[in-house]
Amino acid sequence: MPSNLEDNVLDADIWEIEFKAHRTGYYYNCNNVEFRSGDWVIVAAERGEDIGKAKWIHEDEIKTKGSPMAIIRVASEHDLERNSENRLKEKDALKQCLSLVKKHNLDMKLVDCEYQLDANKLTFYFTADQRVDFRELVKDLAAVYKTRIELRQIGVRDEAKRFGGFGICGLRQCCSTWLRDFDPISTQLAREQNLSLNPQKISGNCGRLLCCLQYEKDHYQGTLRKFPELGSRYRTSSGEGTVEKINIFTQEMTVRLVSGEEQVVQLRDVERRKRRKSSFFKKISDQNSE
Repeated sequence: MPSNLEDNVLDADIWEIEFKAHRTGYYYNCNNVEFRSGDWVIVAAERGEDIGKAKWIHEDEIKTKGSPMAIIRVASEHDLERNSENRLKEKDALKQCLSLVKKHNLDMKLVDCEYQLDANKLTFYFTADQRVDFRELVKDLAAVYKTRIELRQIGVRDEAKRFGGFGICGLRQCCSTWLRDFDPISTQLAREQNLSLNPQKISGNCGRLLCCLQYEKDHYQGTLRKFPELGSRYRTSSGEGTVEKINIFTQEMTVRLVSGEEQVVQLRDVERRKRRKSSFFKKISDQNSE
């Protein structure tokens, strides 16, 4: 970052800027550029300048590789025209790269490409099951486009994020609108939420487990801790049985008795028994201490 900006960095707002295909980054407004959310702005890139749309001021702690770079100015009409031209050129570049991938017989799936605004860098995104040696491919692309070439391997979730689309809920994909980080997701979350383990019902467009399984994780796990474990023994007013179902929305569980009958037990009854049990053992402990 230029030295004349360093004194202003600590007082500058940090903005989240969105680029092509929902790629985002954080940038300091250390030049005090006047713009609003939704405006196109020019930002400092690794080598040159790039263009993106201002999303919002980021007030929470951010995690980035290195320090955020600077917002330089508001985009001009010329910048917007050049950005549109780049989008057109990217279509031809993608076709050219695809033919070269076939030429070198590389086991990779080309997803997208993106020009930096000043065309000082051209990035190709791809997916692959294994590590790919694309050194010869980079040489051929550099010879054709006379600019810095970068090939970036991404996962299938990032691929779905770049393409966009709609989820089974009928809304636009979370990863293409507001979700920035992908947390690990397991089928255990689906089990805790009593969902079908049918892959078609709990998988997103990327083929991986739905990101939204993570959203209610804390609520489910926190509520389930208040109940006895599924499969455990529990004594009801009608006799002893096995905890078969737990419904966190109605705050009740179903106990199958030895007789085969089912009895519904409210969470408040479970908690009342815990309090009585705790009070009983506390009373015994106090007596022993005397």
